Amino acid sequence: MFEWAWPWLFLLLPLPWFVLRWWPAADEQGAALHLPYDGVLDPAEVAGGARRTFTGLGLAWLIWALLVTAVARPQWVGEPTDLPRSGRELLLALDVSGSMNIGDMSINGEQVTRFQAMQAIVGDFIARRTGDRVGLILFGSNAYLLTPLTFDIKTVRTQLDEATVGLAGRETAIGDALGLAVKRLRERPEAQRVVVLLTDGVNTAGEIEPRKAAELAQQEKVKVYTIGLGSERMRVDDFFGSRTVNPSADLDATLLTEIAGKTGGRFFRARDTAELAGIYREIDRLEPAADQSERFRPVGELFHLPLGLALLLALLPLLDPRRYAGLLRSRAA
Repeated sequence: MFEWAWPWLFLLLPLPWFVLRWWPAADEQGAALHLPYDGVLDPAEVAGGARRTFTGLGLAWLIWALLVTAVARPQWVGEPTDLPRSGRELLLALDVSGSMNIGDMSINGEQVTRFQAMQAIVGDFIARRTGDRVGLILFGSNAYLLTPLTFDIKTVRTQLDEATVGLAGRETAIGDALGLAVKRLRERPEAQRVVVLLTDGVNTAGEIEPRKAAELAQQEKVKVYTIGLGSERMRVDDFFGSRTVNPSADLDATLLTEIAGKTGGRFFRARDTAELAGIYREIDRLEPAADQSERFRPVGELFHLPLGLALLLALLPLLDPRRYAGLLRSRAA
């Protein structure tokens, strides 16, 4: 789209007219030569001089208009584009083991499983991370990188919505999940490496011991936030009636606290969906997403076109001095 950067400068266009109108003429300052009588000059020469003067003034006005056009800065402005993003390199490591199918959570008064609650709340968290490069690791008996780090947060959320309990096995490989996250982040900018690991159990599978994985994260300067998910009280029915149990008895809060503390992160305990939502809002505060309010519109400067034409026109008198001599004598006439 064509635009003017400083259109108000076109107010300078009539400036030469004001100068010619109000600046004292040569005869008002005292002419250098007074002719004793009329008729000395040839009428044809006078007419030719008038034409040269008119041509010279027209050329001067055109050059002035082109100069004003140049300083008004004509531009071609492109479509708005996002600036290169500089947010976090954020990997979400999520437990999809069999225990995530326990129905001790609720959303809007309706009982749901831990996995369903995680999908809803982590999905909202992902949607808020505009400007971050987000990736998704799912772990059970094994750990898989489901979605590589990407700015396309819609794809990340879609992958989360399509995941299922048991997709990576029924057990829990916390160490493998953390080790995989560190491996994927080690080549990323140092100050931006963040992992949010959510689990509801204890490490029961995998090849990497979780504390060893935490040491690797510490060495690679990867900050790890850990979340322990699961209610501490749940009513269950059995042959003898109903009783209250602790469905999170196997949660290894000590291990999760050590991992977070060693890497500079924090451990959070989520006993219900309200606490889980609050935890992810707190992580939003601790690790704010990049501000995407600033956008960039490429600008191509065009001032050199009228400026170049003005310079070319200014050289014309040098090619034919007699034709444009009136420009120099116009004020003296």
